[in-house]
Amino acid sequence: MKRASLVPEFTVPSPEELPERWPGRSVDLDGNVAYVRDTPAIAPDAEPAVYVHGLGGSSTNWTDLAGVLAGRLDGQAIDLPGFGNSGRARSYSVQAMAQHIIRWIEHSDRGPVHLFGNSMGGAASVKAAAMRPDLVRSLTLISPAMPFLDPRRSLQGRLVPLLLLPNAASLAKSRMAAMDPEVLADMVIDSCYADPTRYPEQRRLEAIEEARLRHDVPWYAEAYVGSLRGLVGSFLRAYLPGEGSIWRAAGKITAPTLVIAGRQDRLVDIRTAPQVARLIPDSRLMMLEGVGHVAQMEVPRTVARAVLGLLDELAENQPVAERVRTGVRAKGAQVRMAS
Repeated sequence: MKRASLVPEFTVPSPEELPERWPGRSVDLDGNVAYVRDTPAIAPDAEPAVYVHGLGGSSTNWTDLAGVLAGRLDGQAIDLPGFGNSGRARSYSVQAMAQHIIRWIEHSDRGPVHLFGNSMGGAASVKAAAMRPDLVRSLTLISPAMPFLDPRRSLQGRLVPLLLLPNAASLAKSRMAAMDPEVLADMVIDSCYADPTRYPEQRRLEAIEEARLRHDVPWYAEAYVGSLRGLVGSFLRAYLPGEGSIWRAAGKITAPTLVIAGRQDRLVDIRTAPQVARLIPDSRLMMLEGVGHVAQMEVPRTVARAVLGLLDELAENQPVAERVRTGVRAKGAQVRMAS
């Protein structure tokens, strides 16, 4: 493990206006509806990237970071099964989420990709990178929801006993339906941001719109409760013998990895990120003061500086022949996108 390197701040784009949410599309993936938002690259030699959101989130969680990185990365942000605009799933386990990420990369035929994961998406990305190292060029984990066993270190800890109830999804659905979308959106912002005043009004209105749309998705509560159960299950299995441990998966990751966490994270134990970075062989760590659970949303330019530092490091170490192949592949992707 080493400290993350940051490119100079003046080299990172600073948009005068916040971008609108990137356009999305539904895709048939093995007979299921998968939803993806594309952030087209603005440079011919950009490399492919895939962004994976956390529990209760969606592909819109990556709007700002993907836009800042568009000079280097040709991004796709996916809605995990049951969330955003994707269809429901048979299983919401971390393993199932990892398999979905793998299938998306295979389906899009863009691998190896620079893979990003936040929270639950980070845990699933750890599994995916360990299972299919050939599909992952680099891995960036932002507040990954890796195992910790003290429920007092998460606002969601109080929900864990409810997961034992067979009708937990019905209870959650009733609770969500009774809440005003504006109140629900503000609760999410308050829990994820260290400083909610950083949340732009434009993004807040978009969050309220998403909260309103969730009332019309019959399986959203099922997906939320199922995913939380899957996370808790992965926490318990992590300390048992066998290949099911997500900590063992982290130790097998070969991709260069960047781990980022906010010291004011209220959802994931802040001791988790350093533990992840120590376990992954080729890792870099950045802990951010005054930042919460979604650093890519709260301080996207700071996160981008660390990501660009990693990309620069990889470019310096990349053999000349591989650089040529990467450039040709990226240019081909640009042509297909414009057609």
